[in-house]
Amino acid sequence: MGETVRVLQVVAPTSGAVSFTVVDEAFTPVEPAEAYLAHLVAIERSPNTVRAYASSLKLFFEYLESREIAFDAVHLDDIGRFVSALRAPAEGVIVIDASLSRRAESTVNRHLAAVFGLYHFHARHGVKVAEELIGWRSGGRGSYKPFLDQVGGRARRAPQRPVRLRVSRRLPKTLAIEEIAVLLDACDHLRDRFLLTLLAETGMRVGQALGLRHEDFVSREKTVRIVPRTDNANGARAKCRDVAEIPVSTGLVRAYSEYLFAEYGDLDSDYVFVNLFASPHSRPMRYSAVSGLVNRLRARTGIEFNLHMLRHYVDGWVMWPAGVFAVVGVSRGSVPAT
Repeated sequence: MGETVRVLQVVAPTSGAVSFTVVDEAFTPVEPAEAYLAHLVAIERSPNTVRAYASSLKLFFEYLESREIAFDAVHLDDIGRFVSALRAPAEGVIVIDASLSRRAESTVNRHLAAVFGLYHFHARHGVKVAEELIGWRSGGRGSYKPFLDQVGGRARRAPQRPVRLRVSRRLPKTLAIEEIAVLLDACDHLRDRFLLTLLAETGMRVGQALGLRHEDFVSREKTVRIVPRTDNANGARAKCRDVAEIPVSTGLVRAYSEYLFAEYGDLDSDYVFVNLFASPHSRPMRYSAVSGLVNRLRARTGIEFNLHMLRHYVDGWVMWPAGVFAVVGVSRGSVPAT
């Protein structure tokens, strides 16, 4: 597949809102993809979700162009060949051993979700597409049927993806207590130690932590609140619809207080995590700053990790260099990921 289709970031001139679109070689928007991505923005899908769907649709329209297949002439066997192309390590190679595939089953399924979402969207808006691309199943499990389910003479139906690869279940990667202790000890600043311990103890996502305001950390009640906001200056997203409250340990409250006293000082900002040691000073930390921290800690400790590994269950205690103990991993999944 050549680079004939591209993903472009789009920034609204008035609001500064970020979105993504798919364009061809002439930088003209690919209309079916553009309409669907605009729909995702309208229903308030996160920019990261829109970018992921745009990347998947880029691959799909690249494939259609290479095979000279029109968007509204696609059939299920074309989707099967698209899957084969995604999996093949090189053009024209047929994968026999799944371990040699270029993309994992879960990655292919993510691309398929975008493709079938695209066709389902256009089918609902009157575009003639192959019926087989819009699979349906009766709603609900078991014999129970909702009240008025049969009104109109037809059972309620829900969309079902016709093609999906089987994904083998794998245990999530995590960090041992000793590894977390090494990472904490390798941090140069109390802010960074507090961030890592917060993620490990609460199971927060990075975006949820970067969006924290001081009002969200209620020290006297030993709780931290995850508040979904769309106006975060650093683009952080909470990935939850409702406010969630998470209990925290005394050690974590003390770590927060030490960070404020020793490094945050009199800085006037609503955000908990801000740039204190790099430009732009006093501005909310962005994902790129946290990514830089992870890269430095990897190089310094030799531990290959990502922050998502801190979200998985870890049972034990982590000693802070100053003698503060923080409970790590009381429970995972306390923060809704919807």
